[in-house]
Amino acid sequence: MGSRRRSSSCAFTSPSPHRLSPRCTLRSPAFRAKSKSLREALTRARIDFDSSCAAPKRPQHAITMMIDLLPQESPMAEAPNDKRADKLYRVRHSTAHLMAAAILEMFPDARLAIGPPIKDGFYYDFELPRALSPDDFEEIEERMTKLVKSNVPFKYEEWDKDKAREFFKDQPYKLELIEGIEGDTVSTYESGPLIDLCAGPHVRYSKQCKNFKLLKVAGAYWRGDENQPMLQRVYGTAFPTRDELDQYLLMLEEAKRRDHRKLARELELFDFNRLSPGSIFWRPKGWTSYRQLQNYFREIEAEQGYEEISNPLIYHEDLFAQSGHLEHYQDTMFKLEAHGQNYCLKPMNCPDTMLYFKSKKRSYRELPLRVAEFGHLHRNELPGALGGATRVRQFCQDDAHIFTTEEHITQEISMLLELVERTYGMFNMEYDVEISTRPEDFMGEVELWDKAEGALKEALNAAGKPFTINEGDGAFYGPKIDFQVRDCLGRSWQCATIQLDFQLPRRFELTYTASDNAERTPIVIHRAIAGSLERFFAILLEHLAGAFPTWLAPVQAVIVPITDEQNDYAWEVARDLKRSGVRVEVDDRSEKMGFKIREAETKKIPYMLVIGGREAEAHNVALRTYKDGRRGTLPLAEVKKEILERIANRTLDVDVQVSGLATIVEDAPDGEDMAERGY
Repeated sequence: MGSRRRSSSCAFTSPSPHRLSPRCTLRSPAFRAKSKSLREALTRARIDFDSSCAAPKRPQHAITMMIDLLPQESPMAEAPNDKRADKLYRVRHSTAHLMAAAILEMFPDARLAIGPPIKDGFYYDFELPRALSPDDFEEIEERMTKLVKSNVPFKYEEWDKDKAREFFKDQPYKLELIEGIEGDTVSTYESGPLIDLCAGPHVRYSKQCKNFKLLKVAGAYWRGDENQPMLQRVYGTAFPTRDELDQYLLMLEEAKRRDHRKLARELELFDFNRLSPGSIFWRPKGWTSYRQLQNYFREIEAEQGYEEISNPLIYHEDLFAQSGHLEHYQDTMFKLEAHGQNYCLKPMNCPDTMLYFKSKKRSYRELPLRVAEFGHLHRNELPGALGGATRVRQFCQDDAHIFTTEEHITQEISMLLELVERTYGMFNMEYDVEISTRPEDFMGEVELWDKAEGALKEALNAAGKPFTINEGDGAFYGPKIDFQVRDCLGRSWQCATIQLDFQLPRRFELTYTASDNAERTPIVIHRAIAGSLERFFAILLEHLAGAFPTWLAPVQAVIVPITDEQNDYAWEVARDLKRSGVRVEVDDRSEKMGFKIREAETKKIPYMLVIGGREAEAHNVALRTYKDGRRGTLPLAEVKKEILERIANRTLDVDVQVSGLATIVEDAPDGEDMAERGY
């Protein structure tokens, strides 16, 4: 599948900025009240900001980067307000400058790099005489608050490059940026004690930046290049109103509670080891759930006539030279030498699936040919870019390639859209659709790209799916439909993708015999519904707060005898359930009943079957479920039937509490874009 931008970030997060009441959770009335107030605040925030924001006419080289704040439950989700988005951008950009000014006061010899707004707030990169830690945040924030209260203006000036070079002569990163800017002039902004090389835009006065919080400090290579100096990156966030800031910080608290790395340890699902960084070490329970997820994708593929193949992991580099990956993707590939030859661990399944198609003569009668592979893939991610299970070096995709003809494109994409809807609907997850178009390093002819992009738009329109355009973010071999999936906290994850490819079939000289006996080139649809299964598993773990539905849970039921006298019946029940395919355990330890029940709930086991003397005599169980708690005494046969039905139907029998914070959905270019353009 397509390439991703690489970055470096080795973060350690600050202590919790806000202490939350134990009662203030996603389910609590207090939280829902705050969520309602946030939606009201977001609606009120749709104001005309022109009178309060500095917006000088920028030179041609200036950058306009917009952050999109689209509440999904308000009218703005249907009609995005650009003024609102621009105001948020200005507030965050300006707050980054105030932070830089504060840190420069603390460290007069600091060297400044860049400080853009990003998806969740802002950051600024520094070279400092000592390492910062979250313990420094209080002093930095106090200095920033003084600048806010003094209400300093943000003053724009345009300088010739000689003046800029003289002013920034002790700032090597600024000098490098100046040389990368086209033209004879650069733009600067003055905000109190700081004059910074900057394209803007900014707010007019610093009082508009009072709602901010510093979040974490990380390591980041200059320009994202591991051969460049390692800088310190300080992250923060800012909002136009205090209420929005409070809600965002509350969301961070909830996200911390749901962190998949924390839940994986607590639930004994998987862990990591320094001896194989970027790889998951699956424990039995986690591997059980992972295989159930994989089985689901195998089943839906079998329903639609996919055939599954399995190919090698290591290939001679000639394969990737032919596919174009060696030219466009080699920095992300693991390479090795053996017997005087160069080999690569495959980073995607596309090239060798082309070999499978070419392995015999093909006829139009075989098309569409749907080919799936769950092969392990390896990508050489930078150490600082690794992030639990969401960014790994070894992973598996629910990957498939559809070899088809032009007249079947719309039909095939329609079927894929149904799979996406079915899969994410099963977990109560919503998504947005975007078409990512031709990148700068595209491969092939512009005419074919235009044709492919048009085909994707036609397919989405035919399916009645609204979409946006993500300019220049397609894979190097073709445009794609990306699905931005939202979890219960409103965070957006790029998971499913459908990519249309006219290039690889030509590079591999693939042909089929058409109905008129002419040899023609097929079109390939690359597709993944979940994407990386490791990443999807982690997203689900956080979305569900570790409480998997019965069909996906590693242990589906636990049987708890009250005394040793019921042990024989408990094991009899367990054997009966196991014969029916239920994953069941018996807790016959000599512990107090309350302790064993609490432990089962901590492990988030869907069904707890408690057996006392009367239950054993009547072949009943006292039923408790993770979702509903105590449900009373029921016949064993009735409970068994319910469990089996929920497994067979893949019922979502857990609460997915979609918080009001799901109204905060932000989307913005990465800050590295500013560095690439010279700021």
